[in-house]
Amino acid sequence: MSAGSAVSTTYLELSQESGGAHKFYEVSVDGQVVTVRYGRIGAAGQTQTSTFPTPQKAQAAAAKKVGEKVRKGYAPAVAGQRAPRPVTRRQVSSAPSTARAVAPVLWRFRTGSSAFGIHVDDQHCWVGNQSGDVYTLDHDGGVLARFSLPDGVKCLVADDFWIYAGCDDGKVYDLSSKLPFAAYDIAADVDIFWLDIHEGILNVSDRDGRLTVIDHEDEHQWARRSQGEHAWMVRADDRAVYHGHYRGVTAYAPDGGGELWHTPTRGGVLFGWQEDDAVYAGTAHRVVQRLSKATGGIEATYACDSAVYSCATSPGGRFVFAGDASSSVYCFDQDGTRLWKLGTGGGSALSMQYRDERLYLVTTDGSLVCVDASEAAVSAAQQGTVPVARDIKLAAALPAHAPATAADAVAGVDRAPAGTVVVECVSEGGRLRVHVVSDGYDSSWRVQFPRAIRVPGARYVVDALHPAAGGFYRVRGDIRRLL
Repeated sequence: MSAGSAVSTTYLELSQESGGAHKFYEVSVDGQVVTVRYGRIGAAGQTQTSTFPTPQKAQAAAAKKVGEKVRKGYAPAVAGQRAPRPVTRRQVSSAPSTARAVAPVLWRFRTGSSAFGIHVDDQHCWVGNQSGDVYTLDHDGGVLARFSLPDGVKCLVADDFWIYAGCDDGKVYDLSSKLPFAAYDIAADVDIFWLDIHEGILNVSDRDGRLTVIDHEDEHQWARRSQGEHAWMVRADDRAVYHGHYRGVTAYAPDGGGELWHTPTRGGVLFGWQEDDAVYAGTAHRVVQRLSKATGGIEATYACDSAVYSCATSPGGRFVFAGDASSSVYCFDQDGTRLWKLGTGGGSALSMQYRDERLYLVTTDGSLVCVDASEAAVSAAQQGTVPVARDIKLAAALPAHAPATAADAVAGVDRAPAGTVVVECVSEGGRLRVHVVSDGYDSSWRVQFPRAIRVPGARYVVDALHPAAGGFYRVRGDIRRLL
């Protein structure tokens, strides 16, 4: 505390019973220092500190921050009186593998916390853990970037070239640019288990076996309660949303028009994967089952030796992979014939993805593991010959990018740089919407834009906009305030 000064603190909360928000915002002034703490109610949240030339300017800056939040619906509250958002973490155990050989692990990156989130694309590997850390690596294990999110990462999902992280705080963060932002805010009463995004539409499966669908403007579209609780699987495409839960897999029409089919599976569904014409459900009863997207019929069953925590396929379902609760990984032919079973060398695979003869796993010990899944490498491993796995180290100086949470956190510019697009925040029917100002775009379409930095009448520049099905634009690249 500054000598001779008293700390003044203002604590606000925004909690809507049916609207989605469940968060706090706290501003403290200690002399010339203003400290802002924010996040999900019941969590420690994130902290930002700023120093001003005089105590008076610090007080003015704090008052401005409080005023902005009050105008957005925040109200004074007493910390600890409102119950925190319900959060369920999957309770998993991991026994030693019974496989006689260990998989040919090329490299391993330890994130420091149990990890469920994984995504691998043409250039990058992404991993997100329960401490809120998301790391981007290249395919050889080089660490490229780090994001620091306010809460534990449930999963990582891709929608075209946008990458999203669903977190325990109920927000889904867009990680597609250098500065992440909250693209969706899920209702406080939804205990999120898994997410998928298709053409900008967010699909959420939860503890109660519900499926909740939210559009690009973060507005509730429809919800359905499936027959079973604990819905860990949700996958979506143009024809349906596939919801996996305790009693099997249910397919719903994308517009909420109703159930298309329901198929009981052999055991409750713990993980799901999809290809163009089939969905794959990994279950607690030691199998992966392939279901036809058209009819829901079970086309093949892939038998493992323990509960299946994760599954994936090579393109078109030519090979099917599974990770079990006993630290083993399997490969099957398309028809269900087991080709091999190998130990992971450290923990059970909670999520996985195959790409270019490599199988990427995230494990119970928080590691991202790259396995050589080529025929030659697996054959050598079965004979006891495996490469020496490289342990990837995190560069100490690697910066952690945190989400933008307020307009004054966005870098300002005095004119729109060449090649960028100008958008404007306007009030429509009591809600702040964003539309395109630049020529060459449909000005009636809305822009998916972070709510936390919207200011009425403000203009912003973005690197690029891309049209999406449903008639809206999605931001690609950085966002800057136009002064």
